Amino acid sequence: MTPQGQHIRLAQAYDGIIRVVADLDDADLQRPTRCRGWVVADLLFHLLCDAQRALVTLASPADGPPDVDDVSYWRSFPPRSDDGARHAWWVRRSAAAFDRPSGIVRLWTDTAPAAVRAAAAIVHGPDPTGCVTTQGHVLRVPDFLATLTTEAVVHHLDLVLDLPDAPMPGQLATAVAVATMDGLLSDDAVRPCGWDDVEYLLKATGREPLGERDRVELGEAAGWFPLLG
Repeated sequence: MTPQGQHIRLAQAYDGIIRVVADLDDADLQRPTRCRGWVVADLLFHLLCDAQRALVTLASPADGPPDVDDVSYWRSFPPRSDDGARHAWWVRRSAAAFDRPSGIVRLWTDTAPAAVRAAAAIVHGPDPTGCVTTQGHVLRVPDFLATLTTEAVVHHLDLVLDLPDAPMPGQLATAVAVATMDGLLSDDAVRPCGWDDVEYLLKATGREPLGERDRVELGEAAGWFPLLG
């Protein structure tokens, strides 16, 4: 996929989250999500941190070659870890420091579009496939944008657990997350044919358990789940 295409997909992913949260009141921002212990405002703060990291990363060029791509990047983050639990606790405390949950929405709606604009400046610039550094890794810009898109799509699905009228992620952005799961699943296995994209993402990330039929269809690959936490 072209760098410009990845930018469009990130823009769709971040705009989708804006559409979910923009009109929520403080009560709705305290509804539960699929992320254990996090309400909507907590999860949005986590996403805000990701958009802030994007701004830093896109302004942090690095010499190549890259050491990870948009798929292998995720193998650095095991689905269940003590670091994840500590981060979850830090996010809850940080989000609680806001006077009102809607304050997080205001920051998100400022920061996410800024990250998209920063990405646009690079992908339409002289070196759209150059390298950047983040979290101890070096990635090409299109791969970095794909990681942001995947995380945004998965968390979009987390956000809408108790928001039945909320829009779902856009198809272009969802396709990036699906491609990531396909890469993590590897060429040795394929997802069960009965799964749609949303079911695939929820089961690949451990949001929904595998059923008996899923395990039969996946065979040995069932033991690899969740593919991403």
